[in-house]
Amino acid sequence: MQKFTKVISTAVPIPIEEIDTDQIIPARFLKALTREGFGANLFRDWRYDHQDKPIPDFVLNNDTYGGSILVAGNNFGCGSSREHAAWAIGDYGFKVVVSSFFADIFKANALNNGILPVQIGQDELRQVFEAIEKNAAEIFEVDLEQQTFTIVSSGAAFQFEIGAYKKMCLSKGYDDIDFLLSNVDRIIAFESKQEIY
Repeated sequence: MQKFTKVISTAVPIPIEEIDTDQIIPARFLKALTREGFGANLFRDWRYDHQDKPIPDFVLNNDTYGGSILVAGNNFGCGSSREHAAWAIGDYGFKVVVSSFFADIFKANALNNGILPVQIGQDELRQVFEAIEKNAAEIFEVDLEQQTFTIVSSGAAFQFEIGAYKKMCLSKGYDDIDFLLSNVDRIIAFESKQEIY
């Protein structure tokens, strides 16, 4: 995974609540065995009609919006536990997802795949949507070290929580296996001191 320190970007707004993992990546696209290519089908049934033509008024088909930050309504990533939802979001190019609440399994899957879920209060989320509505080119700064999400034009900064272990992993670009490998000498030293029965 890439190291995560700061993201400074515009954002894509999807002000819909209860977006579940089947809406993020429909089940019929889960046949692949690698993580690549899922971004093409992110929000597939919202992006394309039954003739596979882009639906013009869906935000991902609107050139007005772009960037590596996805801003979504409350309870994002609910539903089934498919890791493919995080794969699709990352493969599309999003590095951060902002919501006022995340389903626990989606949140874990996002962190395990180098995507930062930023959970802020509902009033704060409303301010973010309003900033984007006012100016689609609004810039946001996500600072992992300081654990802040900032609306750059106003300077409004919102704190978010993240566990120390996952914060360290993101900052170093580690997944769980990378973390273990980074400690292999310590693991070997510990194991060598253990008695064998």
